[in-house]
Amino acid sequence: MKSYFVYILASKKNGTLYIGVTNNLIRRVHEHKNDLADGFTKKYGVHNLVYYEQTEDVDVALRREKQLKKWNRQWKINLIEKSNPAWYDLYDTLL
Repeated sequence: MKSYFVYILASKKNGTLYIGVTNNLIRRVHEHKNDLADGFTKKYGVHNLVYYEQTEDVDVALRREKQLKKWNRQWKINLIEKSNPAWYDLYDTLL
């Protein structure tokens, strides 16, 4: 089965947030961290993986990404802090 991930990156604790979806979380976060694509995360230095969810259904992942993007900022912060109160970069835990 294929896995899909909805993830949140942050520039720092309570900093700029970015929400995305991918089928390869390690590769995608590596691309963000190394500014391999022009865009929001490169422009604003958003490189720390602070939250992610995994599912086997691409439609569920896409719906969740859209849902999270519509949330207000405080709801997103609460979601991150529920599982990662110190806002650690979770990327190394994936390797």
